[in-house]
Amino acid sequence: MNIIDNDLLSIQEARILAERSKEAQQVFASYTQDRLDVIVEAMALEISKHAKELAKLSKEETDYGSWHDKCFKNKFIADFVLKNTKDMKCVGVIGYDKDKSIVDIGIAMGVIVALCPSTSPVSTTIYKTLISIKSGNSIIFAPHPRAKNVIIKTLDIMIMAGKSAGLPDDVISYMSTVTKPGTMELINHPAVSMILNTGVPKLLKEAYKTGKPLIYGSMGNGPAFIERTADVEKAVLDIIKSRTFDYGIISASEQSVVVDKMIEPKVREAFKKFGAYFMSEEEEERLAKLIYHEDKSLNRRMIGKSAKFLAQQANFLVPDDTRLLLSFQKYVSENNPYSREKLCPVMAYYVEDDWMDACEKCIELLLSERQGHTLVIHSKDPDVIEQFALKKPVGRMLVNTSATYGSMGITTNLFPAMTLGSGSAGKGISADNVSPMNLIYIRKVGYGIKEVEKVKKECNLDKELEKDVCLNKGSKHIDMLLIKQLFLDIMKDMDNN
Repeated sequence: MNIIDNDLLSIQEARILAERSKEAQQVFASYTQDRLDVIVEAMALEISKHAKELAKLSKEETDYGSWHDKCFKNKFIADFVLKNTKDMKCVGVIGYDKDKSIVDIGIAMGVIVALCPSTSPVSTTIYKTLISIKSGNSIIFAPHPRAKNVIIKTLDIMIMAGKSAGLPDDVISYMSTVTKPGTMELINHPAVSMILNTGVPKLLKEAYKTGKPLIYGSMGNGPAFIERTADVEKAVLDIIKSRTFDYGIISASEQSVVVDKMIEPKVREAFKKFGAYFMSEEEEERLAKLIYHEDKSLNRRMIGKSAKFLAQQANFLVPDDTRLLLSFQKYVSENNPYSREKLCPVMAYYVEDDWMDACEKCIELLLSERQGHTLVIHSKDPDVIEQFALKKPVGRMLVNTSATYGSMGITTNLFPAMTLGSGSAGKGISADNVSPMNLIYIRKVGYGIKEVEKVKKECNLDKELEKDVCLNKGSKHIDMLLIKQLFLDIMKDMDNN
């Protein structure tokens, strides 16, 4: 009887991949930016052709979300990461300040380990591959077990396209036997320089313990505030389109809506008009028990499912055009399931007296899971917008747009990203929309342009030193008098004796 120990196989594979990746990185580090750009373009153009095919495979394997929306994500990331990095300098001389005579040299971090979520496996894999190669880094993927096959297929396509453009062997690689012990071996391997963790919270503590630089794209629990000066119908449409995209599995999407009491009736009617359903207390309880287990963990069978499917499973009826389920709430607490992240088209609905109360409610929501991911405000009042921007413990704030599209850089000029850093909890080293520039360190080269003596004169050190000399002379004179007096006293005592 043959017994295969997958943990041991995974550990051995991790060691081999890390060692080969390090060797490949030593060659890859000599590549110029122009050579890297040729490889990135070849991979992006090729994988873009497979956006639809991979979206369908992702849906089939994970059973999460909508393949139509996944297709858009895949296509957007492939096309717009390429577009937005076209003129970006990451390695070699990346900047020169002529006035200060300072040169910036971009240096790749080295070997990066990529952890990808099962919710957006293809787009995240495409994105991490492109930004790593653009910045001259080798990258090893530890695929999510639930999305392993589609992640590997995505990588195989990109590796073949990259090799046709000059990509060395082992610069992009992946684990084929994925277990937790194997992943732990990989992230702790001395050859690994950085960990890029997107939406895999179960491995966050272990990643911290490695002591390596960590970029963490966390869960979201972001609120959207509709202030009294907002364009109500536009705001509501933005929220519904965002929250229902890929059936609510984007971490940046709105989890709660906070409404200014003055305009609440108008907001409620707009939600109903565009396909939102306000649940009764009994329906809320049924749905909460369906979405979460008793231990407060998410029921994975309900992740990325439509509002109608969720209502059917919770045994209540909704209109055929229902796209979003809303729950009236007053308080934020860890025991309230509607205060937490929900990876489906369900939102909490809060009403506050004015923007100041809404401000406090948003802070409560952002800190309730201590992620500080994304906040949206819909308002035409620049003072209110500024106050929100100054006070919120959040990685990014979006104004008059949707959280999903805005955070990914679709409707904003933020970098097109599938890894969005957090702002309030110190989860990783960046709260950016992670770009190739987050995967390098910058070596500073400073040319000598001043003489030390001139700087001393500018600091008026001569006068200060003269004072010290005078004081030192005076103190020495005082010391000699004390010694002389002490000697005379001793001689006098001896005579008396």
